[in-house]
Amino acid sequence: MLIPITRQKFEQLIPILATGSQYKYYWGKPFDFILRLLISIVIGMLIWWIEVSFLGLEYGAFMLLLGIFTSSYFLWGPIFRATLRNYECRKYKYSGFWKGEVWDLYVTEEVVGKEQNVNKQGELVIVENRERRLNIEVGDETGFSTSLQVPLKRIHKSLRRGQDAQMLVMSNKPDLAIINKVTDIYIPDLDLWVSDYPYLQRKEFTELSYQLEKSEKRESQKRRRPVERETEREEMRPTKPRKKPKRVNDW
Repeated sequence: MLIPITRQKFEQLIPILATGSQYKYYWGKPFDFILRLLISIVIGMLIWWIEVSFLGLEYGAFMLLLGIFTSSYFLWGPIFRATLRNYECRKYKYSGFWKGEVWDLYVTEEVVGKEQNVNKQGELVIVENRERRLNIEVGDETGFSTSLQVPLKRIHKSLRRGQDAQMLVMSNKPDLAIINKVTDIYIPDLDLWVSDYPYLQRKEFTELSYQLEKSEKRESQKRRRPVERETEREEMRPTKPRKKPKRVNDW
């Protein structure tokens, strides 16, 4: 099932600025924070050196503001990266609510990084960092299908083939004939999100899902009522009186 949604609703689901969960995603691990902090310090020192060596006092106020801004990169860097990623979604003109089911589930090991270490013999070796990942494929009765790969977690143990799956899809076609991008996957039966990056405002998406489900039930009831009424009319039609069978004595 694919239901187009308005641009206003789409922008509520994927805002232009980073959400709290998106900021947390790009905040990363302690190593990521230390790297951003070092970049901030180096840029701040570079701006100070340029001011002292090449610029006069007339540029002091401007360079001070620039230095404060760039030195705080370790704080606003995650916002900037998440905002760019949201823009990649918002550049598509049309979007829709998609509902299908889980077609397949399997686990793979993927290389997520490489490190150079020295072994006992003093030789330089490259060590691959591997991570177990869940691959989930979803599709619908039209034949459309897509897959998503996410880090494997314990909560994924409850996933099964055939469970309902929902997500947001994006396209540049008004009829959504070609799907260019999809978001994280929501499993309503488990109230579970399967995702690596949290694209959606999840509360707003679940509310949209609930409203569309209610609307679908109302439409289904409306289609059922004329059939029920027609059946009642058939039952209420007068039937011709049956002729009584003749008794043996009447012959």
